[in-house]
Amino acid sequence: MAPVEKKLRLGSFAAHAARGLIRDQRTRRWTMFITLLGAMLIAFAGSTFVEINPREHPWYFVIFWLACAWLTVTALLLAAFDLLMVRAQSRAEKRKLRRDLSSTGSD
Repeated sequence: MAPVEKKLRLGSFAAHAARGLIRDQRTRRWTMFITLLGAMLIAFAGSTFVEINPREHPWYFVIFWLACAWLTVTALLLAAFDLLMVRAQSRAEKRKLRRDLSSTGSD
């Protein structure tokens, strides 16, 4: 009898992928860079050579700029999370340094 394979759930996969992106600082910062680069490219393209007339195609116009806003907000939230993680790491290092200095000083 063949083993039953579990079906891949999109929500579960997305959660695990996002967790992997958030936990590693280097990956998180590369993701911020790529999302900001994408947002800038979309904004540049939308303001120069991609001519979407909002009166003729209002939904294309809205979707185009929502994609740009979504990338920008994603990068902003990753940057805020990165700031919080750096502050937490700094506090943990300070506590460790105080603990090490206090144990060295009492010897």
